[in-house]
Amino acid sequence: MRTAEISRKTKETEIVLKLDLDGAGAHEIDTGVGFFNHMLELFAVHANVGLKVLCHGDTDVDFHHSVEDIGICLGQAFKEALGDKRGIARFADRVIPMDECAALVALDIGGRPFLNFEDKLSGKIGEFDAELVEEFMRAFCFNAGVNLYMKLLKRGNAHHEAESLFKAFARCVRDAVAVSGTEIPSSKGVL
Repeated sequence: MRTAEISRKTKETEIVLKLDLDGAGAHEIDTGVGFFNHMLELFAVHANVGLKVLCHGDTDVDFHHSVEDIGICLGQAFKEALGDKRGIARFADRVIPMDECAALVALDIGGRPFLNFEDKLSGKIGEFDAELVEEFMRAFCFNAGVNLYMKLLKRGNAHHEAESLFKAFARCVRDAVAVSGTEIPSSKGVL
């Protein structure tokens, strides 16, 4: 079973997150941040993973702590659920359009965390600060041991920009965690 459960409690957030890499898109998400709930639901469905997230955060301050800490928890769960990564595809890339926007995402589950987020998002999507998309992705990468490249090929409505990035990210996760053999996909013999 490629599953993990992470709990995190700080003075800013209290989070319980469950991830099932073979969970077929089932999700139950309550982050206290409406737009972010929507992005995580899209992630679960398009990555074809089971995801349960419950977060009580200091959203009266802003959404930063909740979004970043959920990224930390998802990254930790992802790393734990993959174990030694035996047989996974490891690499993936996708171009996903969302109406007038399009995103290019490439991912390597190689144990070397890095985020290259080429196009800064700014402004508000409802009450959500668009720049938090990058903060979430960074927290995920550095806790999952994932190298992630994200670029908007075509910009437009901020909601569509974020959605195209999340969907492309999700499809990359789906492709990269797919089991296609029994070997560890590295010339070093370890990831």
